[in-house]
Amino acid sequence: MKQPWRTGKVIKIADETPNTKRFWIQVPELESFDFEPGQFVTLDLPIHEKPNKRWRSYSIASWPDGSNVFELVIVLLEGGLGTTYLFNEVSVGSELVFRGAQGVFILHEELDRPLFLICTGTGIAPFRSMTHHLQSKGIKHNNIHLVFGCRTKKDLLYYEELRTLEKEERGFHYHPVLSREEWEEGDTGYVHDVYVRILEQYRAASGSTEAPPAYFYLCGWKNMIDEARKTFAEMGYDKKSVHFELYG
Repeated sequence: MKQPWRTGKVIKIADETPNTKRFWIQVPELESFDFEPGQFVTLDLPIHEKPNKRWRSYSIASWPDGSNVFELVIVLLEGGLGTTYLFNEVSVGSELVFRGAQGVFILHEELDRPLFLICTGTGIAPFRSMTHHLQSKGIKHNNIHLVFGCRTKKDLLYYEELRTLEKEERGFHYHPVLSREEWEEGDTGYVHDVYVRILEQYRAASGSTEAPPAYFYLCGWKNMIDEARKTFAEMGYDKKSVHFELYG
């Protein structure tokens, strides 16, 4: 069911990386802004005469906590009308017209097998929401592997927070991957190298030649998602075990 358009008020803005900002938005007309972790909102920005050219959708980066505030994490796109407006024109106290929450990119399955959350850039937003929700609600799960790819250390989103979650939440494993910088705290290369290595470890531990049971959620740029889907198919996984949401 389509959600109505509402007016939200920006109550806080913070720089997360040199080209990424976090926006906290309050919905004054609601006591509680309810949503499923993984869903998105659509902003109606005053950047064009035609409505469908004003709309920009962003996954919610926070998790349901009973309040009327939600968080978005947004990267500045070169030449992007929407993000340029948000970065240059929006400040604390600004009002934003939005619709949502909407979307079906949510955790569908019983978490009875390893769950791989694979993302690049701000595609980490829905997975931050999901993992904190599982922890806050004490929801039982098998191993969760959050594989997050970006270029350099300065591009890492929520790094310290996710390291802390890894220590606190049993069975949660955080795998940051840098493609253009060597470092000792995580992997260097691409997300594909990391999840293939982990799956091979599961396969070896089982003593089977079959693909180990797993669920996959992908969020990020099209090239990453296309390659991951191709890799999973080659490894023998059914399409039904792979869920994805494109960014950009």
